[in-house]
Amino acid sequence: MILCCGEALIDMLPVPGPGAGPAFAPHAGGAVFNTAIALGRLGAPTGFFAGIAADFLGDILRDTLAESKVDTSACVMAPRPSTLAFVKLVEGQATYAFYDENTAGRMLTEADLPAITEDAYFFGGISLVVDPCGATYEALMGRAWAAGKVTMLDPNIRPGFITDEAAYRARINRMIGLADIVKLSLEDLAWLSGGKDEAFVQAMLDRGVSLVLLTDGGVGATGVTPRGRLFEPARKVNVVDTVGAGDTFNAGVLASLNACDRLSRDSLRDLDDSTLRAALQLGAAAAAVTVSRAGANPPWPSEM
Repeated sequence: MILCCGEALIDMLPVPGPGAGPAFAPHAGGAVFNTAIALGRLGAPTGFFAGIAADFLGDILRDTLAESKVDTSACVMAPRPSTLAFVKLVEGQATYAFYDENTAGRMLTEADLPAITEDAYFFGGISLVVDPCGATYEALMGRAWAAGKVTMLDPNIRPGFITDEAAYRARINRMIGLADIVKLSLEDLAWLSGGKDEAFVQAMLDRGVSLVLLTDGGVGATGVTPRGRLFEPARKVNVVDTVGAGDTFNAGVLASLNACDRLSRDSLRDLDDSTLRAALQLGAAAAAVTVSRAGANPPWPSEM
């Protein structure tokens, strides 16, 4: 099973309002949550770990996971509010305003950590920015790495949410050192590298990362390994919005690697081009469906 570890929140998405301004409708979301949903729909055995509010908004999150065949038994139910993210779309591109103080997701602690029993662990999103949950997920990644489990990191950086840049950069740097797979958008890469993109990618490989995934929106995605790189162009579709595109891409890559039994540390260190190509293709195909419809709505196999 692949355990996705990170935020589950309520996206407040804009809809036409009765007056001049927009109204907002609640939808289950969050970067790691979206990846779990996409993985479950693609048929990979998937679990989810986060703090979830014990209220009707938490019910929306749990029910949505269950509908997509994601196991929620590792989740921690808490008598706290849910994280809210108000979304603004400008020419299809999403920007966010987060409300996260004292929430069920944010207040997750190391006492809540599950045992290390799964095959692979996925981390990322805004849950890595704030504490105590950020430290909690970092600790879980360290335990998984020490146990020889495959780990993947997609920080999915939201600069406007970061209040202590030095501490956040240090956390991401430590977690890269615990990762077998790292996915970065080109915007993420530029933010982390300070413009020294190629040197930063090479440094990740030198530290032991087996696969670096670089996504460039509607252009495509590149997989970089110690032996070389492969590029997969994005599918040409009518883009409605980009919410959940990268999260779905992550799921496609992981689902493909899982389907061919390559989600082990040894297999990733010796990843061949045909296996990597297939993973990039599934990631690109799944993401193309997501961007062709409103919100983070990953595809089922029958829709691809």
